[in-house]
Amino acid sequence: MPKYLDPFLILLLMTVAMASFFPCHGSGVLFFNNLAVIAIALMFFLQGARLSRQAVIEGIFHWRLHLLIFACTFVIFPILGLGLHYLFPKMLLPDLWMGILFLCCLPSTVQSSIAFTSIAKGNVPAAICSATASNILGIFITPFLVGSIFSNHHQAIFSRDNLNIVYQLLLPFIMGQILQPWIREWALKNSHLLSCSDRGSILIVVYTAFSQAVNMGLWYKLSLYQLMKLILIDVVLLDSILIISFLLSKLFKFCWQDQISIVFCGSKKSLASGVPIANVLLPPSMVGMIILPLMIFHQIQLFVIAIIAQYCNKISDKKKVYKT
Repeated sequence: MPKYLDPFLILLLMTVAMASFFPCHGSGVLFFNNLAVIAIALMFFLQGARLSRQAVIEGIFHWRLHLLIFACTFVIFPILGLGLHYLFPKMLLPDLWMGILFLCCLPSTVQSSIAFTSIAKGNVPAAICSATASNILGIFITPFLVGSIFSNHHQAIFSRDNLNIVYQLLLPFIMGQILQPWIREWALKNSHLLSCSDRGSILIVVYTAFSQAVNMGLWYKLSLYQLMKLILIDVVLLDSILIISFLLSKLFKFCWQDQISIVFCGSKKSLASGVPIANVLLPPSMVGMIILPLMIFHQIQLFVIAIIAQYCNKISDKKKVYKT
């Protein structure tokens, strides 16, 4: 297996394959829908239980850096997505374009943003604060952005009660924060087990979503040519935000370590948050197609950022030599 190939992606691909050949039908759809709701609530509850408040306190005063990262995540990304859609409206199927726009509204990743910032020897405390805050704020900002952008494109997405975002995401997260003094130590000691639980919940949602999409003719609608164009759009989107975030970090005269944090946190999109948010916000018939651009973007960003992180690591070492 290649060094930067995410094992979780293999599981995702296997789940999509299983949904393609063995989709759930009838009462099985209701069972997996209910199971997905429970799994999502549990995942956000455990995220609330594990979230370090100290990390937020330590990094919160670096407000200029955080504002730029949030601008990249929640302002520049959606503008790029809308710009690509305006320039090439016929390049992708409408649902795939909605998937691109949905991807652009999501918060940044947490684990990989911090990990790659550490590898590149950037400002890790700032990355922890920004990535964590991005995920928390994403619970509020992403539904607002998705609603605004999709309504402008005449897409009726809120087929469910909008309070679902509160019941399934925000309320469990708050409960995890409230119970954190009693369960955080246990959660941290069992982080590997809980990580499996988190990923398992995503796999359940993906299987449920793709089963419904397959039942509605997903693979008859999506050709290999469409898939290749989707990959191209994802690559253009990632390359654009990498260049823009780097240029902005230099324009505002951030130090090298802060530039690394800005580029790595500002260019990421969270699969872990995106899949459950899509499952809560969107009609079941749309979820499978709409999360496909996110799944592809997830692996592309891991490959590209991993290579950049290794390159930045060497530059960081040289800068230390020059300082001495």
